[in-house]
Amino acid sequence: MRGLDDTDREILRLLLEDARRPYSDIAETVDLSAPAVSDRVERLQEIGLIDRFTLDVDRSMLREGTPVLIELTPRPDATEVSGSLAEASAVEHVFQTADGTVLVVAHVDRRNVREFLGEQLDLTALEAIDVQMLADSQWTPQLGTGELAPACAECGNTVTSEGETATLGGDVYHFCCPSCEDTFVNRYEELAEGASG
Repeated sequence: MRGLDDTDREILRLLLEDARRPYSDIAETVDLSAPAVSDRVERLQEIGLIDRFTLDVDRSMLREGTPVLIELTPRPDATEVSGSLAEASAVEHVFQTADGTVLVVAHVDRRNVREFLGEQLDLTALEAIDVQMLADSQWTPQLGTGELAPACAECGNTVTSEGETATLGGDVYHFCCPSCEDTFVNRYEELAEGASG
């Protein structure tokens, strides 16, 4: 599996600034042809680094409620708190910390926050709720200097440039070595045969 080079990084930075930027504009900046830029973007999509091209809506331009930061402490057995909240249309971001705390940025209308949360999940799943009104919120995803390092679909190890990539059933999987790829692909094919037979 090929890693990221400086040209890939520059293409990603340009797309982070404006995902609708024409490939011809990107090509001028990175000194490639537009078809070469398209090929690189396709490769980054195929390996799963680019998941989708999204729209960033400035919610401050909409009248839709009060922006709040909600900190939730779920009970130890409450595993679906962040997933349930991520589905709510009023929720902009959901973060889960390593200790299990869930942070939510939401725009809550005239209902109080407890009522809003009660519509999304079982409040008995929470030990504590803390709410603060937000004065401002900015979301600026950055590429940074990280190296391409997906997890092996078979063993969980980091996949390096010597790794393998396979597409099965339309999904892309990364493997740290040919042995892991063979094991995973064989099991996948056996399950697929069992499901169809």
